[in-house]
Amino acid sequence: MDLEPVLDRLHRAGASAALRDNRIGLEKESLRVAPDGCLAQTPHPPALGSALTHPHITTDFSEALIELVTPALTDPRAVLDFLSDIHVVVNRHLGDERLWATSMPCVIEGGSAIPLARYGTSNAATMKTVYRRGLGNRYGRVMQVIAGVHFNFSFADAFWTLYQAERDDRAEPGFFRSEAQMGMIRNLQRIGWLVPYLFGASPAVCGSFVQGQETDLERFDPHTLYYPYATSLRMGDIGYQNKQEEGTGMKACYDSLDAYVRSLTWAIETPCPQYETIGVKVGDRYEQLNANVLQIENEYYSTVRPKQITEWLEKPTHALRRRGVRYIELRSLDVNLFEPLGVGLEQLEFLETLMLYCLLQDSPRIATRERRNIDENQVLVAHRGREPGLRLARDREAVELRVWAHEILDGMIGIAELLDGGSDGPHVASLRRQREKIDHPDLTPSARMLAEMRDRGEGFFALAWRWSETHRQAFQATELAPEQLALFERLAAESIARQQAIEAADQVDFDTFLNDYFAARVPAQPPMH
Repeated sequence: MDLEPVLDRLHRAGASAALRDNRIGLEKESLRVAPDGCLAQTPHPPALGSALTHPHITTDFSEALIELVTPALTDPRAVLDFLSDIHVVVNRHLGDERLWATSMPCVIEGGSAIPLARYGTSNAATMKTVYRRGLGNRYGRVMQVIAGVHFNFSFADAFWTLYQAERDDRAEPGFFRSEAQMGMIRNLQRIGWLVPYLFGASPAVCGSFVQGQETDLERFDPHTLYYPYATSLRMGDIGYQNKQEEGTGMKACYDSLDAYVRSLTWAIETPCPQYETIGVKVGDRYEQLNANVLQIENEYYSTVRPKQITEWLEKPTHALRRRGVRYIELRSLDVNLFEPLGVGLEQLEFLETLMLYCLLQDSPRIATRERRNIDENQVLVAHRGREPGLRLARDREAVELRVWAHEILDGMIGIAELLDGGSDGPHVASLRRQREKIDHPDLTPSARMLAEMRDRGEGFFALAWRWSETHRQAFQATELAPEQLALFERLAAESIARQQAIEAADQVDFDTFLNDYFAARVPAQPPMH
């Protein structure tokens, strides 16, 4: 599609100014690691507040897998500054533990050594822990402690008004935005392999990760496995995915928002014989929330999701159906150990350009063959992305990755110039640096990691430990502004009070609570005192 006329009309309509109010938010996961290099067995630090209710510091699958969440802001630098402040606060309360600097985990002594996240004694807290127990029973706990960065993005309201006028679309604005973003998601899937190529930072793993399983990974040293041209083993088929190949998974339909919601609803409501063998409530303990294809919506693994902010105990599918798509969550970013925060400014600027590119391109529905190509391309690039001459599947033919990548980046030049309001700005500069990675794969984070391991005679663990310690020392030496320190102290105290209020407000047993949740009979949110 020739975007030049569209970009010209948007430029004349003032889109560059409107796009400055786009919003970016980040969710960054990190494992807490003990001084011996193993997964921390300690509770989530109490001084950080309640993981159930804190808006910025929580946990994911494991008690040791901390998740740091920024607000959605219009300035990517401000987003990174806020994420940095959270890191400083967290590092103040880690004692001799470290935040692991990579996506792939540290020394893992079996799934039983991975503690599930705990959120208190309330029904809502119990549900979160049971859901995680179910994930462990279905997919194994080791897969669940792979960390990543989620890039949350929304276009400015003023831009949506301009864009709908440019398209001369008379639909209700909320419907227009939702369907446009579903098309954007389809395009992000089509060229999603570009993200792990450019930013993948998990070409190797600790041998303990595979724990005796048969793989074709090569041995880098006695304790490290890798693929020579890998970009992101996290995004390959050794990472966490729903098990389509075993007949227990599903593929969401992205034809429209309604189709997407219906496909997820089907999965949440349809029993799966394999999961029925696990049992739901075994004795007095829940082993999973239910025995359906998905326990809840969040179980569905996808590189990109349409999202809507949920209200108290509101199901994500209900939020999408009621209020449409609020923002897009891109989930394919590795934690980059060369960046203290795991992600950097140049990356955010490129991803914003990518989002607008995928919105403006035509986006037909994805048929079965193309869906298969999308999945195969992702695994190919994850395992062999830097391999010279690697070819991907596109439109019933094989095309060289390097050629396709240059076509995409060529098409993004006008997009970057629209975002910058000219030909010399940060989005254009970021695009230029990504081009260099296409022609020089040794500039990618994955290649730099392997090169550093070779140059220093290190395995994966030694490399990750050294960078984890470097970042730890830098954050510990950083002084937080008094007002920011006071903010996080207040948020921690408020989150604990909030958790206590939720626990005090419970009036039914967990069985009843769970039935009410799936029947969408949501109890009122307890008031703050």
